Amino acid sequence: QVQLVESGGGLVQAGGSLRLSCAASGRTFSSYAMGWFRQAPGKEREFVAAISWSGGRTYYANSVKGRFTISRDNAKNTVYLQMNSLKPEDTAVYYCAAGQIDHWVVAGTVGFWGQGTQVTVSS
Repeated sequence: QVQLVESGGGLVQAGGSLRLSCAASGRTFSSYAMGWFRQAPGKEREFVAAISWSGGRTYYANSVKGRFTISRDNAKNTVYLQMNSLKPEDTAVYYCAAGQIDHWVVAGTVGFWGQGTQVTVSS
């Protein structure tokens, strides 16, 4: 069992930056691939970024590639999402997720979800 708690969301102006954190409980964190998803009002939840258990492979949605960076610190049981050059269309609730295999996480097949953190980008 893995429990995930996101933090770091907030209100930022367009062009600004935020760093989201996801703290995981459990001793098996380092064996999970991790991902970030987001859901804007009236839209379906969508994939944002994912990282393999070792951190050696990363994946990004085309809409955030070059602006967002996913990373993890297995010693701290934490995964991060650095978001730069934010746009109003990045406004959404951001969710952390854990899954067995990175490709499955990219596809949305995950075992555990966090409760989400709100990111609002003003124009």
